[in-house]
Amino acid sequence: MFKLGLTGSIGMGKSTTALMFADQGCALWDADAAVHRLYAKGGAAVGPIAKVFPEAVQEGAVSRDRLKELIAADRNVLPQVEAIVHPLVAQDRQEFLQSTKADIAVLDIPLLFETGGDRQMDAVACVTASPDVQKARVLERGYMTEAQFAAIVDKQMPDWEKRAKSDYIIETDTYDHARAQVAAVIADIRGKIDA
Repeated sequence: MFKLGLTGSIGMGKSTTALMFADQGCALWDADAAVHRLYAKGGAAVGPIAKVFPEAVQEGAVSRDRLKELIAADRNVLPQVEAIVHPLVAQDRQEFLQSTKADIAVLDIPLLFETGGDRQMDAVACVTASPDVQKARVLERGYMTEAQFAAIVDKQMPDWEKRAKSDYIIETDTYDHARAQVAAVIADIRGKIDA
């Protein structure tokens, strides 16, 4: 099985692009969805987080909002949360890879390069758009201010650097253009698999 890491900064169209890969026969694993499962009632992260940050657990689930408040208030919280969550996410990903029968597994990981996850991939595809399009998309969602958007962008690896480190670049200027590029990436990978 070929493991394709899919990454891209906030507002670049990564979630839409990931679904295009799934529509074209690839297995899809989403890191954010895995975290949601781990934080949900009965999720594997609830107990360990409750031991360290009991105030972050509400009604049997990890409250992402409460966790964000704790992280914002104390910079020592994030590394502790990551130490709990990252191994659980890695386990979830491993179980997905062992259970899938697809020839290409697309692993949608926003912080792929930042966490060193690219070293576990056979190739990486970076989803990109112009800074103006990126900003407009995020602000159109209506739940983030310009300042919050800027703070997130500042924490992420710059788009140009992600593109430079990637094997494939998918521009999401239009839906049809992105879909055509996804098809080309899949064809290229299948050509390598069959060679």
